[in-house]
Amino acid sequence: QVQFVESGGGLVQAGGSLRLSCAASGSTSSIATIGWYRQAPGKQRESVAFISGGAFTNYVDSVKGRFTISRDNAKNTVYLQMNSLKPEDTAVYYCNTPSNVAKDNWGKGTLVTVSS
Repeated sequence: QVQFVESGGGLVQAGGSLRLSCAASGSTSSIATIGWYRQAPGKQRESVAFISGGAFTNYVDSVKGRFTISRDNAKNTVYLQMNSLKPEDTAVYYCNTPSNVAKDNWGKGTLVTVSS
């Protein structure tokens, strides 16, 4: 199973931007769908964005127009560009495959904190 290491989180003011990276332990070219998820303090983990092998993308309504997911199979890396950040975007962000999610197999994530 491919595992992921997330990075790029940090503290940013509302309205700012961050770019998260997700490095895979193996080739991403064979993975059909990869997603970004997040878990805010005291809340359940939620889906944020998905990208297919054909680069089709899907976003949760709350981030549409602000976040962009992309993948670089040559680097085995998935990205999440986050613009116009809001305090409610504060969470630990994870990337994962649906297969790993079904097995409750997660990485450490990267913390994003948005100050008002």
